[in-house]
Amino acid sequence: MPTTAPAFADATASEGALRRFLHGLPGVDTVGLEARAASLGTRSIKTTAKAYAIDLAISMIDLTTLEGADTPGKVRALAAKAVNPDPTDRTTPRTAAVCVYPDMAATAAAALAGSGVKVASVATAFPAGRAALDVKLADVRDAVAAGADEIDMVIDRGAFLSGRYLKVYEEIVAVKAECGSARLKVIFETGELSTYDNIRRASWLGMVAGADFIKTSTGKVGTNATPANTLLMLEAVRDFREQTGVQIGVKPAGGIRTSKDAIKFLVLVNETAGEDWLDNHWFRFGASSLLNDLLMQRQKLSTGRYSGPDYVTVD
Repeated sequence: MPTTAPAFADATASEGALRRFLHGLPGVDTVGLEARAASLGTRSIKTTAKAYAIDLAISMIDLTTLEGADTPGKVRALAAKAVNPDPTDRTTPRTAAVCVYPDMAATAAAALAGSGVKVASVATAFPAGRAALDVKLADVRDAVAAGADEIDMVIDRGAFLSGRYLKVYEEIVAVKAECGSARLKVIFETGELSTYDNIRRASWLGMVAGADFIKTSTGKVGTNATPANTLLMLEAVRDFREQTGVQIGVKPAGGIRTSKDAIKFLVLVNETAGEDWLDNHWFRFGASSLLNDLLMQRQKLSTGRYSGPDYVTVD
C-alpha cells in the first residue's frame, strides 16, 4: 500500500467510497482558474531574477527523447548534453534527468553514471497505456533493473473516464510497489480527461495512490501542459500537503518550448504552491527543445547578444 494510504483508507475501501471521495472534491471554477493562470502569466521578470529563473528552469528539465527512431548514440549524445548543456560555459546547470524508453535506460544509466543527472524512464505501455497489468509491471521492472531512478507511468484513461477509479488506483499502487527506490511520476494525459474537474480528481487519485509526482501529459497528444491545468495540479499538491504533511512533485510536459513559457510556469509554482516547490526534486519540465532556448537566452543575458544558429545542438 502507498505511504499515504492510512489517511485515506476509508476513501479507497471500495469503488463506491472512492467515487464519493473524488466526486466530493470542490468543483473547479473554470473562468476563475483560467483568469488566474492568465494573470500570473503576465508577471514581468527582469535582469538578475530572470537569470536565476533561467538557471532554475535548466536544472528542472527532464531532457527527453521518446521516438521510435531513438538509438543508443542519440541517447548518449542527449546524456552528454544533460551533463554539460553549454560546453562554452561550465557554470551552466545540469538538467535534472534524461527521459527515455525502458530499452534505452541502461544506455542512459551508463552515460550518466556519477553525474548526478537522473535516469527517467517511461513505462506501463507508454503513451497509450493499453496493455495488461502484468505487461505494464514487467515494463516497470525492466526499466528499474536497467538503472532507472524514476518511472513515468500513464494511467488507464479509459478506466478513469468510465468511472472505474478503483482500477486506476490499484494499478498505481501496483506500479509503485515495483518501483523500489525509484520515484514514480503518474501521467494523466490531461488533454484526454476533458474537464478540469477530472484533472482535479485524477490529481487526488494519483496522490492518494502513492505518486511521488503528478504529471500533465505524455507530449503525444494535441493538448499537453497548459498554465491552467498545471495551476490546478499545483493547487492539488499544495492542499494535499496541508492535509497530510506529504509533499508531491508536479511535472508539466509537452508544448513548453521557450524561456518565456518556462518562466511563466515558475511564477505559477511560486505563487500557488510556494517556494518549497522551486527545486528540481519537486518540479520538472518534460521537454526536448526547451533547453536550447534557455541556453540562447542565458547567453544573451551574459553577452548582450544572441548566438548564431550553431550555438546549441539540434536534438
